[in-house]
Amino acid sequence: MKLTDIRDNEGATKKRMRVGRGIGSGKGKTGGRGVKGQTSRSGVRIKGFEGGQMPLYRRLPKRGFWNPFSRDLNEVNVGRVQEAIDAGKLDAAAPVTVEALVAAGICARARDGVKILGQGELTAKLVFEVAGASKNAVSAIEKAGGSVKILAQPVVEA
Repeated sequence: MKLTDIRDNEGATKKRMRVGRGIGSGKGKTGGRGVKGQTSRSGVRIKGFEGGQMPLYRRLPKRGFWNPFSRDLNEVNVGRVQEAIDAGKLDAAAPVTVEALVAAGICARARDGVKILGQGELTAKLVFEVAGASKNAVSAIEKAGGSVKILAQPVVEA
């Protein structure tokens, strides 16, 4: 067998119908579009037109709101940070930042920063430089002898 011998099975492919190529072709003259009217013309056609009935996209209510100033933060519990330190993935001497958490594999990517939450137990003395922290997290960190520095939110121009 040679490369030139390879071909599709008989009847596997079908030639496409070229419309508007003469009456004898069976798809000539109007080219399968019927006669006259907006839908027979090129370029325009009312999308979602339901014959004068109120279209679905206008019958349904508008819902929701998108806040342009919202931040997409990684949420990390103090217990998860302690696990990473115990496993040797996070350096207890260096400050805990978004980059350090991504490098340790706690966060997949940086996003808009990290918010520390208070679930779990923290024993290591750590310095956190994060976008936010809950009251429980701050008390757990300070109880272990560490500190929390909340970074300034970057100004977003709307």
